[in-house]
Amino acid sequence: MFTAKDVKELREKTGCGMMDCKKALTESDGDMEKAMELLREKGLAAATKKAGRIAAEGIVSSYTSDDASVGAIIEVNSETDFVGKNADFKAFVGALAKIVADSNPADLEALNALKFDDTKTVEEELREKILTIGENMKIRRFARFEGNVVTYIHGEGRIGVMVKVEGDLTDDAKAAAKDAAMQIAAMNPLYLDKTTVPAEDLEKEKHIILAQMKEDPKNAGKPENILEKMLTGKVNKFYELNCLNQQEFVKDSNYKVEKYLAEKGIKLVDFVRFEKGEGLEKKEENFADEVASMMK
Repeated sequence: MFTAKDVKELREKTGCGMMDCKKALTESDGDMEKAMELLREKGLAAATKKAGRIAAEGIVSSYTSDDASVGAIIEVNSETDFVGKNADFKAFVGALAKIVADSNPADLEALNALKFDDTKTVEEELREKILTIGENMKIRRFARFEGNVVTYIHGEGRIGVMVKVEGDLTDDAKAAAKDAAMQIAAMNPLYLDKTTVPAEDLEKEKHIILAQMKEDPKNAGKPENILEKMLTGKVNKFYELNCLNQQEFVKDSNYKVEKYLAEKGIKLVDFVRFEKGEGLEKKEENFADEVASMMK
């Protein structure tokens, strides 16, 4: 039904104890998502989204045209973080971002087939980099926006954000859009706005909130109308934590993000956030064994 590896994975994602994770997996018949919900309902896992993902290496890079009318963001993975600091590797990933912006490939297969330069395709250049640098590499994902686009790279390629806005992209507006991108990098919102939260996600969240309220003995005997007000308050808090427009603006707590941008004459209509290696299993090796194998 489930394995010790599943228990370990659930523990890493929720921060809960091993026995609690095992019990949740038993109750959910091994369904990881349901087990996470059960732990949250019992107040054992408070996170609103998956956490503790194991990182892989590489970098996230971006490109924006001079007139900010098109932008692209891309993640390329490598085996070690040393490669992510390699100037040749950085230049390669940056060139890929420009190719995505210029050529608008439909998917990774289409990107690999595009010309990298006059003599090689992207796929051929990737193979050459693998041979030259000596590590396996993989183009993982990319995104492209047309319109008024601003990009932001944090931590030398650890996180990349691209935003699309409506309104004139004046110098002040561009600075505000970058501030929003930095907020996205730091706060990792799940949704753009409370109106964009899927009904299924909202119902799931309400179910979890109600279950937590019932678990709390302080709520015993409270009238239904009071519980409804509490539910509304907690849902609003969910919006404030997970919806970019409803989040408190980090640089000025007097503003919500949406209001801050509006005062700068722009409205954020879309965003994408890539964090290097999120959701990927990082290769784990015994250091002593690795050294021994190198000596052989």
